[in-house]
Amino acid sequence: MEELDKKGIELIVITGLSGAGRTQAMQSLEDRGFFCVDNLPPTFLVKFAELCAQSRGKVTKAAIVCDLRGGEFFSSLSEALDNLEKEGFNIEVLFLDASDETLIRRYKESRRRHPLSPHGRVLDGIQAERQQLEELRIRADYIIDTTELSSQELRSQVSELFCKAQGLDQMAVSVVSFGFKYGSPMDADLVMDVRFLPNPFYVEALRPLTGEHTLVQDYVFGNSIAQEFMKKYLDLLEYILPFYIEEGKNHLVIGIGCTGGQHRSVAIAERVGQFLQEHNYGISVKHRDVAKNRKVGTAR
Repeated sequence: MEELDKKGIELIVITGLSGAGRTQAMQSLEDRGFFCVDNLPPTFLVKFAELCAQSRGKVTKAAIVCDLRGGEFFSSLSEALDNLEKEGFNIEVLFLDASDETLIRRYKESRRRHPLSPHGRVLDGIQAERQQLEELRIRADYIIDTTELSSQELRSQVSELFCKAQGLDQMAVSVVSFGFKYGSPMDADLVMDVRFLPNPFYVEALRPLTGEHTLVQDYVFGNSIAQEFMKKYLDLLEYILPFYIEEGKNHLVIGIGCTGGQHRSVAIAERVGQFLQEHNYGISVKHRDVAKNRKVGTAR
């Protein structure tokens, strides 16, 4: 039988009080590339971990939410955690907590019933849940009190705990060049219009080329206007992108547009992509309208 790569799997079990933010914590990890499972019965934990280990590297990071929604199965969580450790899996437990007052307020806002007190007072359910979870709270590797945290602040703390050391907390950035004549990208978060720059289309030798070509790039960046613009624009991106990360944004789309999307926008997008890659962002650069321009042969 093939030996399982248990040490190559990072498993995070998320548990804690109902209403303390388990879903937001799971979503934060899911956005960072973790394979996530919500409300998995603890009796299936070992089997799930073995399946991850058998995935030949396809699943190396997984987060599992286990809580009282599992009913009678939940009581076996401590035993399941012990079995995972005995099997040699790398597992960490995150426990989410909050004050009684905060949990009551959240339940009233959501108009949901507490799982341990579906027909009674929410406070009774919270107190019963605290008692049942005390052993898990003691053995947890991390405890986050979400009483004073917004959803975004919680997601940021979870990312800081589990993602930063692996470089998973960085934002992915897609840079898309396009032609305004074909419309702006619908998913663009930031759009820059570079039609104020000299147009290579009016240089006959450059007309059939694209902004990926060295000759076009030399033309586009060969004047003081373009050089000063690039300096200021890259400084702006360097300044604002960390704030998007702090707000929990995991993917940003930057649109760079000129008339037809063949020369200026392509050259600028290439330069922006190179700059952000050097600053350790996950980068993809796409030139949306280059093929369209070659077909229609109109001004760029």
